[in-house]
Amino acid sequence: MPWSLLGIILAVCAVLCAVGFYKFVYFLSIGYGFAVAGGGIAILVMYFINPTATPLWIVLVEAVLFVAYGIRLSGFLLIRELKSVSFRKTDVAKDTLAKNNEKKMPIFVLATIWVSVAVLYTAQVSPMLFRYVGGFADILVPVIGFAVSVFGLILESVADNQKSAQKKENPNMVATKGLYKIVRCPNYFGEILFWTGVFISGITAYATVGQWITAVIAYICIVFIMFNGAQRLEKRQMKRYGDDEEYNTYANKTPIIIPLLPIYHLNKK
Repeated sequence: MPWSLLGIILAVCAVLCAVGFYKFVYFLSIGYGFAVAGGGIAILVMYFINPTATPLWIVLVEAVLFVAYGIRLSGFLLIRELKSVSFRKTDVAKDTLAKNNEKKMPIFVLATIWVSVAVLYTAQVSPMLFRYVGGFADILVPVIGFAVSVFGLILESVADNQKSAQKKENPNMVATKGLYKIVRCPNYFGEILFWTGVFISGITAYATVGQWITAVIAYICIVFIMFNGAQRLEKRQMKRYGDDEEYNTYANKTPIIIPLLPIYHLNKK
């Protein structure tokens, strides 16, 4: 295992996701996008400092994918945060925040979460590092992985835009048109596809048991996180729309996260 290089990536991810100390959720959102983009850039810099037999264009493409992913995710979330600033200043928002005010997490809890997510983000970008370190020059498998990741990234972007448009049109109902006709959480599905592509791109580069374990665990974690996110989303939707016949009809016939897979509910009623 290239421990020293993994340590550098870990440091980069830790610094960039440290925004979570300002607001806890940023560890898993804005800081997540920053860390993935930073990890990709760091590996590209390593390549320029010490090139290997891996073609530059392969390392460059994967770095671009990570940066595009980070910009899309963090950019989308930052814009959403900025748009909500004016609402937070209203009396209604202040009253709501006061009622839901929670004690800040102890610093050691925040630090534990910070280290944990930095390790996870490092493991997620590790397939790119393992290919670079091993100097693997094969092309077919990385290209297949890149194609899957690009498709996932496009799917996420389109899903987010469609959801925003539909919520403006009808704020009292979940999105049900476009990609949402096929699956209820197409953005989560796109996220899974993106990281599936990353995992695939490194399959021919995992040279040791440790590298396989790192890549597999990272992939399993992101799939679990997406299913858990879909479950939590469904709980919120059931609380708000559970008595709505239109919502129940839609939810009962539309797969929740994987198209064509007849899993309609993750929320235990």
